[in-house]
Amino acid sequence: MVREQYLTATEGTHVERPDNQCVYNIGIYGWRKRCLYLFVLLLLIVLVVNFALTIWILKVMWFSPVGMGHLHVRSDGLRLEGESEFLFPLYAKEIHSRMDSSLLLQSTQNVTVNARNSDGKVTGRLKVGPKMVDIQSPKFKVLSAHGKPLFTADEKEVTIGTDRLRVTGPEGALFEHSVETPLVRADPFPDLRLESPTRSLSMDAPKGINIKAHAGKIEALSQMDILLQSSEGMSIVS
Repeated sequence: MVREQYLTATEGTHVERPDNQCVYNIGIYGWRKRCLYLFVLLLLIVLVVNFALTIWILKVMWFSPVGMGHLHVRSDGLRLEGESEFLFPLYAKEIHSRMDSSLLLQSTQNVTVNARNSDGKVTGRLKVGPKMVDIQSPKFKVLSAHGKPLFTADEKEVTIGTDRLRVTGPEGALFEHSVETPLVRADPFPDLRLESPTRSLSMDAPKGINIKAHAGKIEALSQMDILLQSSEGMSIVS
């Protein structure tokens, strides 16, 4: 270090100060200066490359003020145009298509729709697989366009709300338990056949049972007795 000497002299006395022997230049010179310029140049190149990549990503992903590509962000939700593929579960409150097109859900394995409560437990499930459609719910209901129940099923009973139930299979309909209906009839030409191969067949009604054949005969066959019984009134066979 250079030490400066301060001399105090009386007035009229001329004292010569000693000259400084060392001179220091302030700044960066030599190889340090070249390294600094190289670092600044590399930093500028990195900034330009990052900016170019950002512009390229925005262009490729179709970013816009309203969304990204076919996905538009709106005040009432999201709107997705065209076909989309989801690799993970999709959670949504409502999914609907446009007014002029239908909604198509497609999968190579199965399509599963789950309804959960506030605790996250599944309360209802609809699973469409390659061989079976599985529905799990405490109650299943099918409504008409006007809101009329057409089909209702739960653990206790199955209710059909239409005016007519038609079975077109060649083997008819098989019921393991009782059936409650006001009318059973066949088409105009085929015969109506009620049978129980291994057990008994009974028909009960609170007001009466009418069996009519307008263009044929009535035939009753049994391995044991045929019983006609009326709690009030008479049993008429004509």
